[in-house]
Amino acid sequence: MALRLVADFDLGKDVLPWLRAQRAASEASGAGSGGADVLENDYESLRVLNVERNGNIIYTYKDDKGNVIFGLYDCQTRQNELLYTFEKDLQVFSCSVNSERTLLAASLVQSTKEGKRNELQPGSKCLTLLVEIHPVNNVKVLKAVDSYIWVQFLYPHVESHPLPENHLLLISEEKYIEQLRIHVAQEDGNRVVIKNSGHLPRDRIAEDFVWAQWDMSEQRLYYIDLKKSRSILKCIQFYADESYNLMFEVPLDVSLSNSGFKLVNFGCDYHQDREKLSKHLTLCVFTNRTGSLCVCYSPKCASWEQITYSVFYIHKGHSKTFTTSLENVGSHVTKGITFLNLDYYVAVYLPGHFFHLLNVQHPDLICHSLFLTGNNEMIDMLPHCPLQSLSGSLVLDCCSGKLYRALLSQSSLLQLLQNTRLDCEKMAALHCALYCGQGTRFLERQIIQWISENVSACHSFDLIQEFIIASSYWSVYSETSNMDKLLPHSSVLTWNTEIPGITLVTEDIALPFMKVLNFKGYWEKLNSNLEYVKYAKPHFHYNNIVVRREWHNLISEEKTGKRRSTAYVRTILDNAIKVISNLEARNLGPRLTPLLQEEDSHQRLLMGLMVSELKDHFLRHLQGVEKKKIEQMVLDYISKLLDLICHILETSWRKHNLHSCILHFNSRGSAAEFAVFHIMTRILEATKSLFLPLPPGFHTLHTILGVHCLPLHNLLHCIDSGVLLLTETAVVRLMKDLDNTEKNEKLKFSIILRLPPLIGQKICRLWDHPMSSNIISRNHVTRLLQNYKKQPRNSMIDKSSVSVEFLPLNYFIEILTDIESSNQALYPFEGHDNVDAEFVEEAALKHTTMLLGL
Repeated sequence: MALRLVADFDLGKDVLPWLRAQRAASEASGAGSGGADVLENDYESLRVLNVERNGNIIYTYKDDKGNVIFGLYDCQTRQNELLYTFEKDLQVFSCSVNSERTLLAASLVQSTKEGKRNELQPGSKCLTLLVEIHPVNNVKVLKAVDSYIWVQFLYPHVESHPLPENHLLLISEEKYIEQLRIHVAQEDGNRVVIKNSGHLPRDRIAEDFVWAQWDMSEQRLYYIDLKKSRSILKCIQFYADESYNLMFEVPLDVSLSNSGFKLVNFGCDYHQDREKLSKHLTLCVFTNRTGSLCVCYSPKCASWEQITYSVFYIHKGHSKTFTTSLENVGSHVTKGITFLNLDYYVAVYLPGHFFHLLNVQHPDLICHSLFLTGNNEMIDMLPHCPLQSLSGSLVLDCCSGKLYRALLSQSSLLQLLQNTRLDCEKMAALHCALYCGQGTRFLERQIIQWISENVSACHSFDLIQEFIIASSYWSVYSETSNMDKLLPHSSVLTWNTEIPGITLVTEDIALPFMKVLNFKGYWEKLNSNLEYVKYAKPHFHYNNIVVRREWHNLISEEKTGKRRSTAYVRTILDNAIKVISNLEARNLGPRLTPLLQEEDSHQRLLMGLMVSELKDHFLRHLQGVEKKKIEQMVLDYISKLLDLICHILETSWRKHNLHSCILHFNSRGSAAEFAVFHIMTRILEATKSLFLPLPPGFHTLHTILGVHCLPLHNLLHCIDSGVLLLTETAVVRLMKDLDNTEKNEKLKFSIILRLPPLIGQKICRLWDHPMSSNIISRNHVTRLLQNYKKQPRNSMIDKSSVSVEFLPLNYFIEILTDIESSNQALYPFEGHDNVDAEFVEEAALKHTTMLLGL
């Protein structure tokens, strides 16, 4: 399945054997009695109460006398510890221990067993206690009231030394939250006691709320109060110095007026009516380290024919409401919708019906989120029990007493990518898998292997293009927190195709009103995201528009011979050298394909221009990041782009077992060569629309395979349409490898006619053929006569110096000779290439002889 639950803790394995060993040791010493049956009955009440910030798990059970026993499992040492025994037959529903394990707070209610006498004071339903447990000493009654009270100790970040004051939250069913300040002192060595226990200072920090959630990892309290029937979400941040701040307020379009009172993550709530759970609303807040803030909401279900749920992407300024129809609703649904925080994703699922994996960082396009219905076998593999999503991808199953770490399964996502027929699922699975792998070689090799065999598998998007962009993005994502705003994570900008089984409505929402001015850590990142939503119009994502324009300018200047300063061009080419060096440093082994071994000045210019432009882009938007680090990020990103292209090509090369002998033009194409030619053409298409550089040598290899595999008319069509780009290296090799048969002459002449003038002239001099002599002569005459001004001349020709009795040609050659003599300083290369009037005369006579058939 796409979601994998790895057990971090299991009551049955981590606690129960220890309790049995404790009981056995006690019985062996004569301190207790009872058989195995009694032992099993005693521990039926064993259950988890709370998970603290440091990962320690508080559990409880009752002994054979009905006494309530509190225990703690240390997740670091994986050891158990008995904390306290309360000698009354009551039921615990909330408990918390301070970080030093010196104080325990607990709330208890009357046991539900029939025939039990009331252990509480008359008129009270809940008893809240504060106990000194280091060692066990005084017990203070904090509350004895006719309403439920939940307890939660605050855990400061600084845990290296005990604090003189502990802070305890009391959350009342009467819709208020208090903070108690508990001063402690050490007496008689290590004994910890409460000072002034008769009067504990308390602050009322929230009132009239209808919903609250505790974030144990980040020490945040979220709550919603109603103002004029509007739901206002607020957040209080508790700090290590024991202060706290109200961080923000934001209105939410959720209906809570008739929902009663609900708490999330204040321990395990065993007092919810499990039979009615599916009909209650579900609401929870999820955050991650990138500064995201999501509110997930599912209203009460009046009918099981349709399910509606919403996700408020507060850090993006919009919400999305999803509606899906359930299949096979004949069986009564007893479980509600479950929301799970998976860091970069939020999972929404209804056991046996659907599973929705929502991309939190890039929620704009629905195709970047994965939606699977009950028809998919992965749905049946998800847990059917109610799960409680804690911080840091932790998931608690209160029924079984297991604590899981929720992870996305790379293998399942790869399997889905390979087997699904839907483009939207391929897109989502690809992005999920790359997120899981974060640029690992093993994962990339598997995806590239599949792409090389299924390059045409997707119709709605370019598979190679999407993989290159997404994988390159993840390779540098962790370098800075703002990378998601600066680099594209996908090549797809719009998605208009419906996702089967689900409909979507997107709405803009109000941004939070921040209540503080100075931000640090998560709040700084959230504020940065909100500022981006407010002011980033258009968005900051990098594109190659400027590079495209500048590259075309440089190529045009090269053709006309009017290139700008050599220092500028040298800087651009030096950038390319750095990229190639960085790329070669990544790959220590030899390459199978002949890439990166030739100059290919055009690709090097494109590479260098992208380095320059991307560096400027980062410098504009990454304030405070060192210039050297930015330069390295740019090199790493562009190197990754090129490296992925090389790997795709090498995978296909290796699959078809090609050898270096194909690098000559005088061999015939095979089916294997045609397959590699096809994937190279798809790579070229993928990079062309985004104007991405290709490894030097790519176009030469592509042309060689094209000559091998294509008939002449198809080959020329590919050249004319830009599918094949002629490089000087490829054409020089073609002229040398092929002999002058009629077929090869036709090919060579067709190629020469399609070359830029400067390269064409150079290539003609390598081909010893009358046709090339004719072309050289024409070019030579064109250069000589382009600025020629007719001068008065002696019409008499000295016949003694003329070898041919053909007056027009004699007269023309005499004019060329005069121009050559007068312009020798302007054309110094003529003497070196042996191209002069005499050469032109000889070529003209040969050409005329051929035309006349003599």
